[in-house]
Amino acid sequence: MSQSDSSHPANGAHDTDRPDPAETGTITTAVPARLDRLPWSRWHWTIVIGLGTVWILDGLEVTVVGNIAGRLSEEGSGLSITSSQVTGLAAALYVAGACLGALFFGWLTDRYGRKKLFLITLAVYLAATAMTALSFSSWWFFTFRFLTGFGIGGEYAAINSAIDELIPSKFRGRVDLIINGSFWLGAIAGSLLSVVMLNTNIFAADVGWRLTFALGVVLGLIILVVRRHVPESPRWMFIHGRSEEADRLVSSAEAQIKKETGRDLPEPAGEITIHQRTSIGFGLIARTVFRDYPKRATLGLALFVGQAFLYNAITFGFGAILTTFYDVPTGHTGYYFAVIAAGNLTGPLLLGRLFDTWGRRPMIAGTYIGSGLLLFGTAWLFGNGHLSANTLTACWCVVLFFASTGASSAYLTVSEIFPMETRAMAIAFFYAIGTAAGGITGPLVFAKLTESGVVDDTVLAFCIGAALMTVAGVVAAFLAVPAERRSLEDIATPLSATKPSAPKTPTPPTAPAV
Repeated sequence: MSQSDSSHPANGAHDTDRPDPAETGTITTAVPARLDRLPWSRWHWTIVIGLGTVWILDGLEVTVVGNIAGRLSEEGSGLSITSSQVTGLAAALYVAGACLGALFFGWLTDRYGRKKLFLITLAVYLAATAMTALSFSSWWFFTFRFLTGFGIGGEYAAINSAIDELIPSKFRGRVDLIINGSFWLGAIAGSLLSVVMLNTNIFAADVGWRLTFALGVVLGLIILVVRRHVPESPRWMFIHGRSEEADRLVSSAEAQIKKETGRDLPEPAGEITIHQRTSIGFGLIARTVFRDYPKRATLGLALFVGQAFLYNAITFGFGAILTTFYDVPTGHTGYYFAVIAAGNLTGPLLLGRLFDTWGRRPMIAGTYIGSGLLLFGTAWLFGNGHLSANTLTACWCVVLFFASTGASSAYLTVSEIFPMETRAMAIAFFYAIGTAAGGITGPLVFAKLTESGVVDDTVLAFCIGAALMTVAGVVAAFLAVPAERRSLEDIATPLSATKPSAPKTPTPPTAPAV
């Protein structure tokens, strides 16, 4: 027996007040259209702050480890470990943990909801980071670097799916890119923090790096408190038999926004009829992604592999390159990386809006191909001895201005081009496969190349990353989906839909800046 939970379009009133059946059934709902027609508000800022801030933690983590590699290998650090083990083996274990965590928590996210999992994954991250600070041997450090990555990987799946399902379609591209780009705000903080923490005039050699991890835990606890106020995804709720809860949540948001703006909301663009399910099998997810959307699957893999290799060609070995070729003291590498991170941060901030106006295809292809070609140019200048520590850093800054925007668009792409029931698992899968190829292989390969002290080896590392990034951009030029300003249900009809058509998002007038 079916029921209706669609809103009254004229005033955005509640969906039907009839209770959900004990068994999941067929419902008609306007929840997606109601969410997409909302103007930007404080309610959306709560979501952005509660979910987006975890990327700051990830940036802090990765940057701190890169910056402390030299210190950990020095006598008196409290650990018996080499610099290449930190930037190579430990980095690879961190990424391996992130890949497995993404798959494990991604499956749980699609099954049990976004909110439960983005709280659990942050708790895993906090516990593992705290234990990293207490490392007394290399095996302990390696173990908890893996578990830290395990928590962060789960965050990617849970949070990207929640963001795209809660943010209105006309803002989705820029918001997703800016949130993913906030990784580099953490990178800046980590770089500058490491300068202070690695100063032996302030902290002992075996204390400063531990306090750096401890501060990450403190920041994470603050984020955990804020995140408790972020709502569950109404889109996930109505598919999983919780349509009345989804209606109440959206109605509450509508009431807040009407009070905030003093205006009535526009009419929702349409409804969708779906058959509710309590869970979606992994086999169905895999068949959907690869059998029904093979071109989109190819696009997702290309984007993730390309960005992973480019970033690992630079970020995991940047400190070793500066100290090996330009005699930059290990305690000063943080200054250089802060500049690089600033370039990464400004890319999504300045270019993100264009993904919603110019469109996904030209922007994804342009940022990927542009950053790849610029890194080829950097490799040529480096190989011919035309760069100093300062000018090499400037080159990296320009390359990563475009690359960070492209890399952020990879997460946006795979989170919006597949059916809703597969979203978290699709993010997890493409992140895991692409990052395993570039993020596990990359650190191991690039650490060997950059620590050799041979110029041609570092040039090769740059060229590998540049080539794969460029190829990914070419793939995007042909296969990227024009998802700008369209509802998620229009881009990919939910598997649970019982009607062939999904609600369409009309092209609205130019949206205000966020």
